[in-house]
Amino acid sequence: MPQSFAHLAVHLVFSAKNREPILNAATLPKLHAYFVGIIKGLNCTPIQIGGVADHVHLLFALSRTRAIADVTRELKTNSTNWLHTQSPRYNQFHWQVGYGVFSVSASTMPDVKSYIVQQPEHHRKVTFQDEYRALLAKHGIAYDERYMWD
Repeated sequence: MPQSFAHLAVHLVFSAKNREPILNAATLPKLHAYFVGIIKGLNCTPIQIGGVADHVHLLFALSRTRAIADVTRELKTNSTNWLHTQSPRYNQFHWQVGYGVFSVSASTMPDVKSYIVQQPEHHRKVTFQDEYRALLAKHGIAYDERYMWD
C-alpha cells in the first residue's frame, strides 16, 4: 500500500499545578486559540478545546507521525511560556506534571465535543479530581491516588 492513513482522535486532559483555579475568563478563550495554533503546527487537527479555571480538555486528531507524549509536552511547554507573557498573575504558572489521554471513536466524537463545551456547567457540580477519577474509571485505567496530584 503506497499511502498511509490514520484517524486517531484523542481527548487530552491536564490541570494547572495543584489544580489552582488561576485561568480567568478573559484568558481562557485566548489560551484555547493558542492551543489550536500549537496543535495545527504539529500537523494534528484540533476538534474541540475547552476547560475552566483549573484545567483544560483538548480533543484533536493526532498526526500519524507524532507521539502523544511529544504533542502533550509541546502543548504544555509552549502554552506555559505564552501565559507567562500575558499577565504578572501567570508569572509562576505551571501545568501539572501528568496528564490523561483517552481514545475517542468516531461514534462518540459528538458526545465528547459536547462534554468539553459543557465544562463550565459541569464543574458547578463536579470537582476536577472527581471528573478525572471518573474518566480514568470509564476507560478502565488503574491508578494509585498517592501519585495522582501535584
